[in-house]
Amino acid sequence: MSLDHVRQTAPTQTLDDVIDVIGRVRAAIETVIEGKRDSIDLALVVLLAEGHLLVEDVPGVGKTMLAKALGRSIDCSVRRLQFTPDLLPSDITGVSVFNQERREFEFKPGGIFANIVVGDEINRASPKTQSALLESMEERQVSVDGTTYHLDVPFMVVATQNPIEMEGTYPLPEAQRDRFMARIEMGYPTASAELEMLEHHGTTDPLAELRPVTDAATVTGLIQAVKDVYVAPAVKEYVVGVVNATRHSRDLRLGASPRSSLSLLRAARAQAALARRDYVTPDDISSLAVPVLAHRVLPSTEAQLARRSAAEIITAAVHTVAIPERA
Repeated sequence: MSLDHVRQTAPTQTLDDVIDVIGRVRAAIETVIEGKRDSIDLALVVLLAEGHLLVEDVPGVGKTMLAKALGRSIDCSVRRLQFTPDLLPSDITGVSVFNQERREFEFKPGGIFANIVVGDEINRASPKTQSALLESMEERQVSVDGTTYHLDVPFMVVATQNPIEMEGTYPLPEAQRDRFMARIEMGYPTASAELEMLEHHGTTDPLAELRPVTDAATVTGLIQAVKDVYVAPAVKEYVVGVVNATRHSRDLRLGASPRSSLSLLRAARAQAALARRDYVTPDDISSLAVPVLAHRVLPSTEAQLARRSAAEIITAAVHTVAIPERA
């Protein structure tokens, strides 16, 4: 079944449906993740924008739990890939195996064949294995032995990674990072949220009690509805201005790519829909600039010596771009 056919047969959804369904998904995830509304909302924005999410932080703060909760809240296929140094590219994409009875090769799908793929500790695998995700994340297909296999719709990779300075990690290649629409950091919970976690999750597994609140076909319809959110020409120019500012920043030796412009615009549409608006504002762009752009750029040596983070540099670059007076 082609991707176009799946999209055409998906139920028609409105922005009111987006608010209703995503509200239920958010509530379901919050039964598992305490006190992380902003991180949850950004994950939902990426889902509606047909993007992929990179969750980076130290071990034990709920990265994998967020990814699993998102997958279980939707009645769709979910697979988890535990990235380890011995993981092979074929474990991800699949492999052709010779069938002795039929005397022919048949394709055995890998872990990437699911609606939501949870890539746990992605930077513990070798760069070669990480690169096996490139085609599937960008083109939503897999090519093995000259044959192309289309992936399910919707399709989203939620990858977690530990900070690069931790033992046993490999840096993600620039091309791999550019495939992720947004990156978030979970951070430690507040004292009250951690107390709630001890109270409710100390004796039971919250994921075991989580039930789906929507299905893959409905989510596909929501994705199509988000694409109808209006973006004024002045706002599009603002997006280009923000991205161009990163390319001319002295603090960056690699600015944001053209792909990041598309990601920023798509994410802004999804955020506007969640805010009950059928149009994008410059505030949507500026608020998403750091999570969408910061992981794609490379700070200069001088900026690294000055301990300036990519987020700080992106924020400064956004402030140099004039905000449209009328959108």
